[in-house]
Amino acid sequence: GTRSAVLNTEARTVEADVLSRRCVMMRLVDFSYEQYQKALRQSAGAVVIILPRSISSVPQDVVRQFMEIEPEMLAMETIVPVYFAVEDEELLSIYEQTRAASASQGSASAAEVLLHTATANGFQMVTSGAQSKAINDWLIPSVEGRLTGLGGEDLPTVVIVAHYDSFGVAPWLSHGADSNGSGTSVLLELARLFSRLYTYRRTHAGYNLLFFASGGGKFNYQGTKRWLEDNLDHTDSSLLQDNVAFVLCLDTLGRGNSLHLHVSKPPKEGTLQHAFLRELEMVVASQFPEVKFSMVHKKINLAEDMLAWEHERFAIRRLPAFTISHLESHRDSLRNSIMDRRARIDTKALIRNTRIIAEALTRVIYNLTDKGAPADMQIFTDQMQIQQEQLESVMDWLSSQPRAAQLIDKDSTFLNTLEYYMGRYLKDVKQHHVKADKRDPEFVFYDQLKQVMNAYRVKPAIFDLLLAVCIAAYLGVAYVAVQHFGLLYKMIQRLSLKTKQQ
Repeated sequence: GTRSAVLNTEARTVEADVLSRRCVMMRLVDFSYEQYQKALRQSAGAVVIILPRSISSVPQDVVRQFMEIEPEMLAMETIVPVYFAVEDEELLSIYEQTRAASASQGSASAAEVLLHTATANGFQMVTSGAQSKAINDWLIPSVEGRLTGLGGEDLPTVVIVAHYDSFGVAPWLSHGADSNGSGTSVLLELARLFSRLYTYRRTHAGYNLLFFASGGGKFNYQGTKRWLEDNLDHTDSSLLQDNVAFVLCLDTLGRGNSLHLHVSKPPKEGTLQHAFLRELEMVVASQFPEVKFSMVHKKINLAEDMLAWEHERFAIRRLPAFTISHLESHRDSLRNSIMDRRARIDTKALIRNTRIIAEALTRVIYNLTDKGAPADMQIFTDQMQIQQEQLESVMDWLSSQPRAAQLIDKDSTFLNTLEYYMGRYLKDVKQHHVKADKRDPEFVFYDQLKQVMNAYRVKPAIFDLLLAVCIAAYLGVAYVAVQHFGLLYKMIQRLSLKTKQQ
């Protein structure tokens, strides 16, 4: 976006010939990158992109096209402020009137254009307030909780991580249903399931489970980075400093018929992370044959500013970690889009993926395969089954609000609710607050993410000019008429005087 968000200019649609210093309005259904660039090239005063109330009503090809354009919009430097607004009847009326006025200018003669311009109603788009200011120190809050294993102090720890924040071209519209509301909802459901298993001594496993809902995930996983620094470098006692079996990161799990385990280094045979990989393959093959499962190996590229997946933060600190996702590539546009809404979540796929992960994780920490448990044995059934209503409610709650990192601070209702929910099932639940590291890389946020834009119905400037000409002409005619009437009156007086004299 741009820092210069204050606006006071006339509305036009992209069909108009002249867009310079105009507020260009576009509807999502008619949006194209070429039109957007046209407005920028002509030095438009601003661009307003009108979004429908329901994304599900938009054709899928339009949604995909916009999602592919979003990274380009974010990467392009521009001094033109870009606004997003959700449509309503009044806004659509303004758009249609502006569009009709803009379109008529290119298809009529000069006289018709002049007449139409003089008589048509236009709209002046005005925002008020001060210019945005940079926020020097932005806070990243995260929430952690744990389930302590049974059977000694030096137990291996399985860490389950999901970043809760969302990202898109407009922070207030970034609801992040799949990325990463789905990952967060799976984390919370796993916390609920394993808290029940850890309640009873006969099902209490010999593993510590550490759950971490991280902040700043969309900004190079800053929350995870600083959490690791605090636990590994600045403290003498931490579950992360002891025996970490592996770290499982959850990301984009709400769609599709595929699952991919993303790794920076393939796990070696005989390790617990390799056992988890094999359990995932076995659970999918025996219980969910319709799902395509694969391991995706990608080395960490330290030359790039941004890491691909959250597990890379742990791998850099030499902790065995991987990310499970239905996306095969970290470059998928779904991960950073305002089009990622609740309607795009497949509830059946979300429940299925939750169950796959829960089954595989349980088989690992209880060592069920070595104990002879059949591959098709279903663990989470009857009273221990995944609660569809609760999972859907959590998903609804997460996707009902924007969760951009700039919008969430330590006092936000969202964060307090997340802490409360985790506290229902986990022990030692607490918030973790850090300031962003500006060096990795440097992110700059600004304090104004919303603006109220007023549309005033006005006549164009040429109307004032033509009105002034008409008034001048009228006064001129009146003046001439008065002058002629005076001369005529004097002549009549003279004729009348001569008649009397005669």
